[in-house]
Amino acid sequence: MSCFRQGTYRHGPLLLAVFVMLLMASPGNARDIKSEKLLAGKSATASLSATDPVVGYARHSQGNMQLIIRNNGTFGSEWDNVWDPLTGERWESCVYPKNSDLIYLYVCALWIGAVVGRDTLVSCGTEDMYCSYEFWPDIQPFGDPQYQSIDPTSQYYSEEAYSEQDILCEFTDTLDNLGLTNTWWCDGATPHTPLNIKVSQRSMAWSYDYADDFILFDYQIENIGTQRLSQVYMGIWLDGCAFHVTRAWYRYWTDDIVGFYRTHPADGDCGFLDTINIAYHADNDGDPDEETGEWTDFSPKSVVGVRVVRTPADSLRYSFNWWIMNYDDPTRDFGPRQRGTEEDPFRDFGTRLGTPVGDENRYYILRHDEFDYDLLTVALDHSDSGRGWLPPPEDAEMYATGFDVRYLLSFGPFEINPGEKLPISFAWVGGENFHVEPSDFESFNPYWPSDFYNKLNFSELASNSRWASWIYDNPGVDTDGDGDSGQYRVCCYDTTVTDTGLVLSACDTTWYQGDGVPDFRGASPPPAPKLWIESQVGSLRIRFNGTRSETTRDPFSGVPDFEGYRVYIGRDDRLPSLSVVASYDRENFNKHVWNGAVDAFELIDLPFTREELQQLYGDPIGADDFDPLFYTSTNPFFHPQFPDSLFYFTTQDYNQSELGVTTPIRKVYPDQPYPSSLHPDSARPEDLTEEGYLKYFEYELILENLLPTIPYYVNVTVFDFGSPRMDLDPLETSVLNGLEIGYALTPAEAVEEQNLKVFVYPNPYRSDARYEMEGFENRDGTEAADRMRRIHFANLPRVCKISIYSIDGDLVREIDHYYPEGGPHAMHDTWNLITRNTQAAVSGLYYWVVESDQGTQMGKLVIIR
Repeated sequence: MSCFRQGTYRHGPLLLAVFVMLLMASPGNARDIKSEKLLAGKSATASLSATDPVVGYARHSQGNMQLIIRNNGTFGSEWDNVWDPLTGERWESCVYPKNSDLIYLYVCALWIGAVVGRDTLVSCGTEDMYCSYEFWPDIQPFGDPQYQSIDPTSQYYSEEAYSEQDILCEFTDTLDNLGLTNTWWCDGATPHTPLNIKVSQRSMAWSYDYADDFILFDYQIENIGTQRLSQVYMGIWLDGCAFHVTRAWYRYWTDDIVGFYRTHPADGDCGFLDTINIAYHADNDGDPDEETGEWTDFSPKSVVGVRVVRTPADSLRYSFNWWIMNYDDPTRDFGPRQRGTEEDPFRDFGTRLGTPVGDENRYYILRHDEFDYDLLTVALDHSDSGRGWLPPPEDAEMYATGFDVRYLLSFGPFEINPGEKLPISFAWVGGENFHVEPSDFESFNPYWPSDFYNKLNFSELASNSRWASWIYDNPGVDTDGDGDSGQYRVCCYDTTVTDTGLVLSACDTTWYQGDGVPDFRGASPPPAPKLWIESQVGSLRIRFNGTRSETTRDPFSGVPDFEGYRVYIGRDDRLPSLSVVASYDRENFNKHVWNGAVDAFELIDLPFTREELQQLYGDPIGADDFDPLFYTSTNPFFHPQFPDSLFYFTTQDYNQSELGVTTPIRKVYPDQPYPSSLHPDSARPEDLTEEGYLKYFEYELILENLLPTIPYYVNVTVFDFGSPRMDLDPLETSVLNGLEIGYALTPAEAVEEQNLKVFVYPNPYRSDARYEMEGFENRDGTEAADRMRRIHFANLPRVCKISIYSIDGDLVREIDHYYPEGGPHAMHDTWNLITRNTQAAVSGLYYWVVESDQGTQMGKLVIIR
């Protein structure tokens, strides 16, 4: 769902006590506008009337990135206080990886500049001074962000969707009201002159393993005015950061590095290079622990960046510029600049060298054909490089180690006539493990930065950047049917000698570029099964129905590509905490066929069942003693009946296919025949469960010997067998999406039927009992010490009110427990030891009262600090 807040751009009182540290002076940038606004906790714009537009918030959370989207030409929150309207969870600007609480963005904004008549104009989502907000949506509800999804089970399902989670926004630059387009802290603001453009924005996210580390943005930019927009340039402006949410201190967001990464070695050993062309930013060292020097969960080791994947023409010019803004002393402002020439005179930005202030300066930097060197190299003298760079700044050594820096990736020119629309697409991409060793930055030398740069790992960023471009335009797919499927490479490597002396070479054919027609789609795993968790004391029953998982056809192969299920369990919702406890996959085999044209074995066909192989290659035909795994790459199958064929077999996954035997997963209805219809509405009544699902596809797994007092995070994923012709490995649904929380306690329904007594634990609660160190509290390390504590209430009815009183009878806290539909944690709730006055509860004796339709129960609890 979307979350809307009127006129609230700037920072609320997030961790206000912690941010008192921000008042400490910072080298070279004594005044920090981010800190001031954060401490002020005020809105950016003036008070708005009921007829003014309202900025809406939505969030991508489908993949490995959690990113805030706004309908005003920006994404990221600028650290505004944004809360999930359903769960009350705080939304951070950009969290990567998912649920890590590692933040990689302050804000990113769209800049569009053009010549209109005799005027040079730029409209921007926001800019360095955070004075201008020049794109606005329609009034509510017409301008609210909208969700769409390709998932038929989603409430946002739409045949017009492209991804599992599309977010659609529209905004224009047509407002010129200073109360809207300019912020209250900026003196002498000039009126905004519109370009008269409307922007339709669609951002897209997927959970698939190969596509969950990026979000694609697609724009349609329309000239809704009456004048032609000439020499149009578009830019993506970014103010980044990289820190853990508990370390939102000045020194953690003023040590970032930026740069531009052009190419990366392609897969294989043939020396091919893939074009990456991504502007990136990251923390300078990944923030290893200051005491141990090791990586921790608080270390932002990843990198994020922007890659343009579509522009209106192939012949456009690109520019990459970065700068460091000094709010107090404009003369110490810096950004790489080239000396002017007679053909391209140097443009004086006034008192600032790097930061473009005002429309004319912003348009200049949008259009100026310049690619800045990386921040890490700023202390080197580039003036003799032949490109005419100005000498390094006075503070170059300090800047090279990382700073609070912005960048702009821009391209153009193009023309937009009245009524015309132009398409633009780019990807917001992440890459994990950018920083490799915690000690890599310790010996950084600003005059020899290559030693450190060569230790950085761009491989995951490059791989995800490639996939983003391939999702935009699928390689090897002739989208428009003109016979062009893109471009491919052939790479040959390795040779092996068979037992018969035959020399075999291995070659790979790889499509690396599409046909130039947008696809915005990729291969997907089957839909995840419907999941239920049923609790008992000491155990959880995992029940799931895979009707859609096993029968949905793959959009590329046209056949159902279901392969199996995996059951995961963990103690929290972070990916490293989740482990496979059981799996099931069909018994099938891959057939690797010798291709003499490329002198290599190739996997072309879909997997075969054992019965199919027995019918094809058994001797006699159909003999059940045919063993596919007898034939290997060094002992391939050869038979006179198939003189032109040479092949061998491997298992597809692990072939754990005997339910209840080789896997603890079993069918709930083992004797149920295949249904009369795959559509529940037309199936026979005896084919259906009480919930209306097909019995044949119903499975269960009992997880036993569980501790009843701790939460377990459970999910069931489904995976396919891949796409050999697309050179795509098997795909699995996201283990993080759809996680269910369960307690191995008596279910709430049984609590009510048996009128069981509520119990509280730990009781007494001891602050010296090492609950956090033992993993019972604050497992992800994101909560402050006085907010991480938990007292648990169990054996609760589904709906009740929990009241906690002091020994004097004063109400300390009231908790509404509301799970009318039941569920695996409907019998349980917690108190974080915070009073209704938002203070920490002190040591002492307290009374608790639980009121429900079943009656009232009372008890005591003790807190010892």
